[in-house]
Amino acid sequence: MAAITASMVAELRGKTDAPMMECKKALTEAEGDMAKAEELLRVKLGSKAGKAAARVTAEGVVATSMNGATGALIEVNCETDFVTKNDSFLALANAAAALVAKHNPADVAALCALAYEQDGFGPTLEDVRKGLIGKIGENMTFRRFKYFDGSTKLASYLHGTRIGVVVEFEGEEMAAKDVAMHVAAMKPVSLSSDQVPAELVERERSVAAAKAAEDAAVATAAGKPVQSPEIVAKRIDGGVQKFLKEVSLFNQPFVKNDKQTVEQMLKGVGTTVKGFTLYVVGEGIEKKVDDFAAEVAAQVAAAKQAA
Repeated sequence: MAAITASMVAELRGKTDAPMMECKKALTEAEGDMAKAEELLRVKLGSKAGKAAARVTAEGVVATSMNGATGALIEVNCETDFVTKNDSFLALANAAAALVAKHNPADVAALCALAYEQDGFGPTLEDVRKGLIGKIGENMTFRRFKYFDGSTKLASYLHGTRIGVVVEFEGEEMAAKDVAMHVAAMKPVSLSSDQVPAELVERERSVAAAKAAEDAAVATAAGKPVQSPEIVAKRIDGGVQKFLKEVSLFNQPFVKNDKQTVEQMLKGVGTTVKGFTLYVVGEGIEKKVDDFAAEVAAQVAAAKQAA
């Protein structure tokens, strides 16, 4: 009979989210055949097996790695804030960043296929991820990363583990680091106003138009004069231009000296920012909100029906 090791049990648990003893029983019955054991668990446990892979990973960390002239920024997600403080999870995130900086993988799948061992798991990063899912009991995912090829200088800034910024620049490093901190605080969406994505501009224009229409309706109801279409159009354009300045890096007031813009600060020290990348953990991920009271009530009701 094949020996059933702890790492095999952890790997199967990572794949199926089944209880550890059930994983061991399945592996024993399958004589160590991982695929067969997984099939046995899915038949026995139904939808419960594999639910870890479906759970939302809206928490996590951002990590950076600078490797000489190249570098990387990565977001690695988990389910709860508690796991973001786990040493094994943090080691996984930092290792993934280092692998991106060294190998420049094409995508997450290529990153996961790279050689890496940790906590007795391996030989690939994906094997370690699955092993840690079983060990820690939470789903984990590599959400996104960016590789920097060394064509410009790099400055990075991490605000805790939830916000990460990499700035590509030429000139003074201290100024670039200040810009990285500024980006983390002010969260611009582009370098300049003409680079703001068109969908954001249109959304802002729609908001301004709706506000103008609301003001006109209020004025009409109050018997007051309504502004001409020309003035309304100017108001809308003014609102859009204000928005563009607020969300473009070069036009924002510099956080260390709001008497000058970021662009003015950079010109003063002879530094050029070529680009920036900002990652905020969980940005854009819809988090699941559990209604604990409703869950308990549902369980009580189910128990009464069973009785």
